[in-house]
Amino acid sequence: MSRKTPDSLTELIPVSLLTGFLGSGKTTVLNHILHHPGMEKSAVIVNEFGEVGLDHELTVTGAEDMVLLNSGCLCCTVRGDLVNTLRDLMMLRLREDVPSFERILIETTGLADPAPILHTLMSDQLVTNYFRLDGVIATVDAVNGEDTLNRQFESVKQAAVADRILITKTDLVDDAVIASFEARLDAINPAAPRQKVLNGEVDPDVLFNAGLFNPASKGPDVERWLQDEIYADEHKHASEHGHDHDHKHDVNRHDDHISSFCVTYDEPLRLDALEQWFDTIMMLKGPDLLRIKGIVNVAEMDKPVVIHGVQHVFHPPAVLDAWPSEDRRTRIVFITRDVERKTIEDTLKWFSDSRLQVNPGPKTGVV
Repeated sequence: MSRKTPDSLTELIPVSLLTGFLGSGKTTVLNHILHHPGMEKSAVIVNEFGEVGLDHELTVTGAEDMVLLNSGCLCCTVRGDLVNTLRDLMMLRLREDVPSFERILIETTGLADPAPILHTLMSDQLVTNYFRLDGVIATVDAVNGEDTLNRQFESVKQAAVADRILITKTDLVDDAVIASFEARLDAINPAAPRQKVLNGEVDPDVLFNAGLFNPASKGPDVERWLQDEIYADEHKHASEHGHDHDHKHDVNRHDDHISSFCVTYDEPLRLDALEQWFDTIMMLKGPDLLRIKGIVNVAEMDKPVVIHGVQHVFHPPAVLDAWPSEDRRTRIVFITRDVERKTIEDTLKWFSDSRLQVNPGPKTGVV
């Protein structure tokens, strides 16, 4: 898999994914965003117009599955699969048949596992030629959220892979319920900023630009994106937020199986060791590695490599022009299900220390 450079990635159109379980207020948030003036150069891909409630001031573009809001936001429904929809949108943009949108927001169904969509955005060659994943936005319901986390692993996964978390319906519960719910979210995904949202009202500016590249500086911002310092002492962090408490009365707590941590390695990693390590953990634990992102010091390279994966699929790695700070350590953040930090650290140490040539599995294309 070819590597991307910062310059090439900043030229791609950013794509954000809006996910959230049934009843979490995702559609209300989306309907508000669609009519926001700040979305005038955006395209939104939804499942059905009827679910979103496009109820006023529309300009039809001539296609049954596409409308242009007075705010300037282009809205279309999924035509076939996501790749075809993105391809069609890009062709219309290149032919100037639609406004020249500068970002895309994709809304998923409430029951959807976000991973397959993320895999498409990260690995499909047609998609990665024109688009880059900016981030994942998840809505969670303060009223039913704890019960949903207990009963539906999809909701846990949505929160685990999110870059931004919107907590809805906070006006319907007391502060103690919100605090308990936030503690659970903090244990699942401590680095994702959370915002309380009433009636779907949220400024789009707080949702986007969650990826590696900062449009303000027109370059990568590794520290903002990685936030590895949050994971510096995850055991203390978990204890402070009640994640180590006895939950025997909640036998269905799916999030008790989730761990988030940062693996660091002081010395540069040999390329062969890094590839073999990733091939091995992908083969053995791929479905349970919910999200991976990090900056890697590769011995054979004088520049850092940034990696980003969801389960067994990785985005084309980015080779940065320079290290973002004096810290040259390899730092990789993991959010996992039933995979311990020690397992990840021990396998990395074994591959990095060993001079044996291990037959790797299928190549992940990490570096």
